[in-house]
Amino acid sequence: MMVRRLTVAATALALSGCSIAAVDYGPVRHADYVADPRCTAQPGAVVDGDALPLFFATTRLPDCRTGDISMLRHRGDKIRYGRFAVPREVEVGGKKKLRTPMAFQASVDWWTALQAETDRRQGRVLLYVHGYRETFETTSKDAAQIARMTGFDGPVIEYSWPSQGEVLSYAVDETNMYHDVRRFRDFLKTLAERPWVKEIVVVSHSLGARLVIPAIAYVDRTSSSADSSNISNVILASPDIDRETFERDIEEEVLSPRRVANNRRITVYVSHADKALAASRALHGYPRLGSPYCFDPFEAADLKAKGLPVRCYPVSVAGLTVVDTTDVSRSATGHSNFLRSAVACRDFVDVVADKRARPERVATHLAHAFRLLPDPAEPKPDDETICNRVPVAAAP
Repeated sequence: MMVRRLTVAATALALSGCSIAAVDYGPVRHADYVADPRCTAQPGAVVDGDALPLFFATTRLPDCRTGDISMLRHRGDKIRYGRFAVPREVEVGGKKKLRTPMAFQASVDWWTALQAETDRRQGRVLLYVHGYRETFETTSKDAAQIARMTGFDGPVIEYSWPSQGEVLSYAVDETNMYHDVRRFRDFLKTLAERPWVKEIVVVSHSLGARLVIPAIAYVDRTSSSADSSNISNVILASPDIDRETFERDIEEEVLSPRRVANNRRITVYVSHADKALAASRALHGYPRLGSPYCFDPFEAADLKAKGLPVRCYPVSVAGLTVVDTTDVSRSATGHSNFLRSAVACRDFVDVVADKRARPERVATHLAHAFRLLPDPAEPKPDDETICNRVPVAAAP
């Protein structure tokens, strides 16, 4: 137990960014990064939608000084829009790095292209908001996987804020995430108010939940659309947000009776094996929504006395479903089961498709919480294939 506590404490210190990690302005003036005309998309410029099928909006600062445009960890001066494809492995300075094929678009052209794609489908849009320790490339890879895995019938948008992509920069990521709140909420409001958008599926991972939840509440309060009912299907994967704050606020705003009556629902994927959220809990002092850790020792003792798993979930609210992936957790941290575990991936695909029940879900003592268990008939499923984790291809 002592070793475990020391490990968590050490990880929390790393996540806090309190040691050697720091962000400075850098050796290049930010204006020089974007001086090339390619960083300022011209209205009417042609973008090959077949080659770049996915959409992005980003507040990262781009670097247009070389042949390949790259997205930096610095804050940009505005939201930039564009199209992208699955990242590819390229050689840069003798080292292999991921690069995302992409092209910027003028705002008016981007929204026009998004409408055309939405109109061709069912009026559905999927918006993915990443979490801590991500780069533009890793987020693009995950967004592309979500598109493949779900077969989503509509445009997929990646919203990329300036996460540092480094273990020791958790505090910097928190700072940049909060700095981005206004831009993201304005973007979400603009998307929700488009009359051709019939349904928005919002998927957030980790720290991204702290952008998504207040932004939805803002749109609900301020949107010219009376009910904001097109923001209907909200999925929080491993959310790094205070559980008690979520419980206190959610029924008053995002899952108010009126929103739920208009088909608003939230699915939360949690895991007791999530080491990243255990570290976040140690850092913040309170449990995170994405981890069923029992903060109250009396509640834990009561569950144990009843012979139940010692896992504590958020309180029941109409429209809220909790899916516990502890028993099918994958990877060293268990922080991305919805993209790594075959059982969790199948459940996630169904939730995106608006299927609200699965035979693989096992009921708990709470009506709104379910566990995912390994399938006895498939004890070692092919996670890579089922989750559609296609290896990154080398650039031609």
